[in-house]
Amino acid sequence: METKQNVLRIHEKDNVLVALTDLEKGTEVVFDAQHYTMQDTIPAKHKFVTQSLAEGDLVYMYGVLVGKAKVAIAKGGIVNTSNLEHETEAYGVNDSKEREAWQAPDVSMFANKTFNGYHRKDGKVGTENNWIIIPLVFCQNRNVEVLKQAIVDKLGYGKQQHLGFDVDALINDYKAGASIDAILSKDIIKDGEGISKNPLFPNVDGIKFLTHDGGCGGATSDAVTLCNLLAGYINNPNVAGATVLSLGCQHAQASILQEALSKMASANTKPVYVLEQQQSTSEKELMAEAVKKTFVGLIEANKTERKPASLSKLVIGLECGGSDGFSGISANPTLGYVSDLIVGLKGATVLSEFPELNGVEQELINRCTDAEKAKKFSHIMSTYNAKAEALGAAFSMNPSPGNIKDGLITDAIKSAGAAKKGGTSPVEDVLDYTEQVVTSGLNLLCTPGNDVESTTGLAGSGCNIILFTTGLGTPTGNPITPVIKVSSNTKLFDKMNDIIDFNTGSIIEGTKTIEQAGIELLDFVIEVASGRPTKATLLRQDDFIPWKRGMSL
Repeated sequence: METKQNVLRIHEKDNVLVALTDLEKGTEVVFDAQHYTMQDTIPAKHKFVTQSLAEGDLVYMYGVLVGKAKVAIAKGGIVNTSNLEHETEAYGVNDSKEREAWQAPDVSMFANKTFNGYHRKDGKVGTENNWIIIPLVFCQNRNVEVLKQAIVDKLGYGKQQHLGFDVDALINDYKAGASIDAILSKDIIKDGEGISKNPLFPNVDGIKFLTHDGGCGGATSDAVTLCNLLAGYINNPNVAGATVLSLGCQHAQASILQEALSKMASANTKPVYVLEQQQSTSEKELMAEAVKKTFVGLIEANKTERKPASLSKLVIGLECGGSDGFSGISANPTLGYVSDLIVGLKGATVLSEFPELNGVEQELINRCTDAEKAKKFSHIMSTYNAKAEALGAAFSMNPSPGNIKDGLITDAIKSAGAAKKGGTSPVEDVLDYTEQVVTSGLNLLCTPGNDVESTTGLAGSGCNIILFTTGLGTPTGNPITPVIKVSSNTKLFDKMNDIIDFNTGSIIEGTKTIEQAGIELLDFVIEVASGRPTKATLLRQDDFIPWKRGMSL
């Protein structure tokens, strides 16, 4: 990656340059002794071509094919949706290809560092100690909410608030005859109490209530996948145990959940209480039993305390959402360096969002440690894209309006930048949705590009920390796994500091290298793994959306 003044070239093969600041039409830019006159106004994060292109000519960025000119583009002209279309290279698996040896970065500064986590009997270590309450079917969502109302405040978890609002002041002003303008101008923000140790169960970080709209009425395969996902949440080292509510007649049967959990953890010792409404004498009796068993479960969960653990016990999910034209230059490569450090320390990282790997398949195939894993990845990608095309939503349609507005013109451009989260290490394993992480090193996990569906899948496959980059800003979190939000630019970090934890904008500004930012980010990860709350945790951003594979991209 080479930057000079106000533009950047990511790879020597690229025939576009990235504007780091707004460049007005007519501005002259000099880069590597070449002069470029801007044919259009180039907003920061957008790209202009370094040579005149004819219709059909190919555009390269990050050293890979990312698009094809729909019309002629003059040297110094902007690339946008009107003149560039998605284009990628074909990919395939070569069984005889020799894979290059990988050189891990220097990890000596982290070799003796530990985090304080919750040690499980299966050898895994949690960064949190949560009890979860989950429904097997959507018609139990109400009962989950009843449990939430019944026990959260009484057990002291409802008081852990990050932010409050003085609604009483608005009521009093209204009663006193205050004007609309006076009400709108009134400051009602109150600082909350923050998160502190629970007085009754100090070693239980939270009681988490997961609701969803599945389990019955849709495809039976989706109900089975849901059970696998919920089993993955129970199996996650950040979970101490679970209360499961079932109606009884739904597709997502308790037996399917228990079978899935047995396959994931044959010697499961976590308490899991399954209550079936159709076997209960009344809803009140069902709820009373759920409250009592949850309370007993919390007593057991509270017996586990934080103790030092090797960084090799970290399983870090790599995610992006609300990406911009700087994401693939600053935030995503920073995650990539963290991933390489964790791999060097014998930990595990997980790169997800398969629609956002479109165009870099061959690079990832070449990094797979054996041909079978490469074939599995190739098969999942091709079948997923074919199914998406059949539904009228091909991978090429992935960029959102926000992505496009901030410089990610084609899915290939977005994907080439998104893949930087996976660093440079070999791909040790390829996982389909809900399959569990069992191998150290870099794993590929099939999830959709949707932010919450993907983070939901990462936690369900065993991640105990999630790193989430954003260039536009998003409050996304997860019920059981801390989500660390990483901004690609300083302007966003300053504007949305209440939801973003870490800034990599210094890379764009030239004051830090990717390696320096990565080292600082890993230090921050260790703090979070030891109990420091993230912004999403403080805001109780407990997002949970299971993936219905036939309906979502």
